[in-house]
Order: sequence, then C-alpha cells, then structure tokens
Amino acid sequence: MATLAHPLVRPPAAAKVPALRHVGPAWYATVMGTAVVASAGAALPLRIPGLRTAATAVWALSVVLLAAVLAARATRWARHRDAARADLLDPAVAPFYGCLPMALLAVGGATLAVGGDVLGQRAAVLVDGVLFGAGTVLGLAVAVTLPYLMVVRHRPTLADVSPVWLLQVVPPLVAAGAGAGLVPHLPAGQGREALLLGCYAMFGLSLLATLALLPLIVGRLTLHGPLPLTLTPAVFLVLGPLGQSTTAVGRLADAAPTAVGGSLAPALGAFAVVYGVPVMGFALLWLALSAASVVRALRRGMPFSLGWWAFTFPIGTCVTGAEALAHRTGLAAFQWLAAGLFALLVSAWVTVFAGTVRGLLGGALPAGPPAPRPGTARTR
Repeated sequence: MATLAHPLVRPPAAAKVPALRHVGPAWYATVMGTAVVASAGAALPLRIPGLRTAATAVWALSVVLLAAVLAARATRWARHRDAARADLLDPAVAPFYGCLPMALLAVGGATLAVGGDVLGQRAAVLVDGVLFGAGTVLGLAVAVTLPYLMVVRHRPTLADVSPVWLLQVVPPLVAAGAGAGLVPHLPAGQGREALLLGCYAMFGLSLLATLALLPLIVGRLTLHGPLPLTLTPAVFLVLGPLGQSTTAVGRLADAAPTAVGGSLAPALGAFAVVYGVPVMGFALLWLALSAASVVRALRRGMPFSLGWWAFTFPIGTCVTGAEALAHRTGLAAFQWLAAGLFALLVSAWVTVFAGTVRGLLGGALPAGPPAPRPGTARTR
C-alpha cells in the first residue's frame, strides 16, 4: 500500500521529493478514525463526566483534519496530476479512494451527534445533510468504479488479495448508517420512507459485496500465510463492515417508526437484533485473531506506519454496533462491551495520532518509501 503502509523512514535530504506528491487517498483514514471517536463517545450508554465535551473537541479536530486533507489532495491533483491518476491504476492504492466518501460521512455523522452543541441543531443537520449527500454519491461511484477497474485493469491474483479491498465496497454501508440519523429530520411522508429504504438498499449492496470478498481474504491468509509486516494492521479492516452493518441496522430500526407504519417497523427492530448479535459475535472473534496477528508482527519488528489507522475506524464501528445493540436490547452486557471497545478505540487513536504527528514533524510520512504488495512478500 504505497500511501497507507510505508514505514517511518526519513528520505535523504538530497532526494528533494515534493511532500504533496505522496499524499495519497489513504490520508482520509486519519479523518475517519478521528470522527468515529466523537460519534462513539457521544452514544456511549454509560455516563462519564466530561465525555460529551471531549467528544465535541475530537469532532472539531476531525473537521480540521478533513479540511486539511481535502486541501492537500486538491493541491496534489492540481500540481501532480500524473501521480494522482496513477493511483487509480495501482491495485495497491486504488481501494483507498473509498476512504474519501467514508471520511465525509464520518464527519457528517459526528456533526449530527455532537456538532449541534457548537453549531446549533439546525446547522448541524444541514452540514450533515450536505456531507451525507456528497459522501453517498462518491461512495456509490467508488463501489462501482473500483471493482470495475480491478476486473478490467488490475487483474489481481489470489496472492494479491488484501483486506484493503473492502474499502471500495464499504462506503455505501457507512452511508446507510449515516442516513438513518437524517430520516427523522425529513418531512413526514414518502421522503422519509424513501430515504429509509434507500439506506437499507445500500446496506444490502455493501453486505453482499463484503460477503463475496471475505472468502477471498480468508483464503489468501490461509493459503499464502500472513501479510507482510507493514501490512498487518490491514487485517483489522474486516471489522469495518461487521461493526458498521450492525450499527446501520440498529440505527435504521430506530428511525423506522418515524418513516413506515404497520408491522414493518417492529419487524425491522427484530431484524436489527437477529442480525446484529451473531455478526457482533463474529466481529469479536475476528478482533481476537487480528490482535494475535498484530502482536506477532510487533514481535517481528513491525514499524509504525500510516496503516496503523486501520486500528481506529473499524474498532469504532464495533463500538457503535455494540451501542446499537445495547439500546435495542437493554442488556448491560452490551453496554459494558461498548465501554470496553471504546476504551480500546481511544487507546488506539491516541497511539496512532501521536505516531502520525511525529511522522509528519519528522518529514517521514508524506515521502516514505512504498510498502510491499501483498503478493510480493511473505513473513512467517
């Protein structure tokens, strides 16, 4: 992953490589990972003094990060268009274009969750609506364009399979969860119902695409062994669609009574539990397997890289998924699960954010050397 998983190695001074030339789409992961901390903190089903204020501060930071990365990426497209276009043809980098719509959606969701404390509720809904619209359109475009490029241009082999591939199909699933928060703010009638069912359609789109990719990912890991050390954090990306799908069905079930009548709303509420509980169980299994893989890689010298942001957003979706189940079932077990996962999320975010700041100040991250492709190196 040329832009996500390069080690912190300072480039030689004589190289004089323009930093912005190496600011790839993976930098949007810093926005996603920060915004999800705010959203997860706002919905935590336990009362913790100062948590709301801290979540608001993190949301404000995510807004600043989004603006900074958007500006850097726009400048890169203007000054280094050849490099930007090459990203789309690079099978290791192209999937990270999915991070852009997810960053927009994550910041929009956090704005609706806590931004109203600063902007006012009406302005927060407006900002979320704009970001939701842009993120949804871009997410659907990514979900069509990138798999198409994979088939007709990239032509990968099984050894090239990576959990990073999920980034190109998950954005509509993030949009489904984000759209649920906007359903009650639309005028009553067909608009609400259309948005609700449209979100369920995006949920199905991403879920079925994820189910098609998961066997490939498991097969690659089983038949070809662990990913290269610098790519090991990517195993956490599988948690993203698991946690986000649980979050989406929970939030959509909460919004359903305002949009649909009859027996449909209770049925959607039941579906949220019947679907969410087993998926959360599998997510916890994958979390344990991923943690074991990372511990193994750390013992073998895995360096810090921008790829460590994979520890944040996927875990954050599991937090919000557990929060949705806690709200839907009322079980204290899910409340404590959400709290434990949130503590893990905050620890990961602090570690990765501090490492990223050190990398930026040292000049290593924007111009680091490319990482190995999944199929070109094996570390047993």
